[in-house]
Parts: sequence; structure tokens; C-alpha cells
Amino acid sequence: MSRTLTTLATVSLAVLVPTAAVAAATPTPAPKLATTLSTAVTSSTCSVTWGSLPKGSSRSSSAVLTGVRSGQHACYDRLVIDLRGPIVGYDVRYVDTVRADGSGTPIPLRGGARLAVVVLVPAYDSAGQPTYRPVNVRELTNVTGYRTFRQVAWAGSFEGRTTVGLGVRARLPFRVFTLAGPGDGSRLVIDVAHTW
Repeated sequence: MSRTLTTLATVSLAVLVPTAAVAAATPTPAPKLATTLSTAVTSSTCSVTWGSLPKGSSRSSSAVLTGVRSGQHACYDRLVIDLRGPIVGYDVRYVDTVRADGSGTPIPLRGGARLAVVVLVPAYDSAGQPTYRPVNVRELTNVTGYRTFRQVAWAGSFEGRTTVGLGVRARLPFRVFTLAGPGDGSRLVIDVAHTW
């Protein structure tokens, strides 16, 4: 046992010493190597099994939509729909054309594929007052530089349902889930993977 540990320690030192010597002699390649290793580790941990088929729940809710935001992660881009009240009903699917609620007008989106994100809640209260007012209906969030997202656009809210168009790079796997909070609110989360 002791001889095995000594051998392993010797092998480990033999591997570490030249690496340290190279790093000391040429400091520039060391960060590149670290970046390459980091990328390799990230790529190997990004396998997903989500698929690209429609995902949804048809139950209704008394919630109202209050916000739309996005974020970037190592393996996917994320869209979050914020609600006041509990979310239960949604339908997210790839479509040829995202259409405006009520009128059916096509919503142009950048990207090689389009997801229609339909939330079975209104973006207005019981008095008809908006609970979400997008500053720019063509760009709900800034997705410049995202690996998968290309555009997030407003498609309207009509008769108790709200649609957001999500332009993505290609027809990639996605998952959808809901989260409670903060407070009495909830969130609908859509993650679209960077690769298959």
C-alpha cells in the first residue's frame, strides 16, 4: 500500500513539475490552457434529454402576467415570465409563425426557429388595466450576444391568454417548468439548450 502511494506521488509530481515549469517560463499559455479545459468541462456537462416537442398544461389560473426577462447559462439560454398569483396553464411549442393574440397577425422573429410561448393568464387586471407594459414590443429583453436566443417579442394578450414570441438560433431542445415565488407570485421558466 505504502509503495503504491509513493509511486502515485512520484507520478503526480512528475506530471505537475513540468507543467509548473512551462507555466513559469511562458505565462501567456497557462490562461489559454485553463480556458480550454474550462470549455471542455462545460461542454461535457451540457448533455440534455429535453427534446423539442410541445410542452404544456391546460389548467387555468387567476394569475396575471407582470414581466418578461431572460438570462444566459453555461448550457442554455433562459426566458422567465413573471406572474402575480400561481401559474398552472401554458403551452410552449415550435411553430412556423408566431401570431398575435386576437388578430392573428404574424410576428416576425429573428432566428432559424420560433417558439410560441402561450401563458394561460392575461396581462391585464379585472378592470382591464395592463399589468405588464413592454417598453419595446419587438425587443422585450436584450438578447444580444446570447448563444441561442435571437429575439423575444410581444404577441399580445387577449381573452385570458398571453403570447410571447421567442426567436432562437435553431430548433433546439427545450424544457419548461414553473416556480413558486417570490411572495404570492410565480414564474414560468423556458430553457433552450445551446446544442443537442
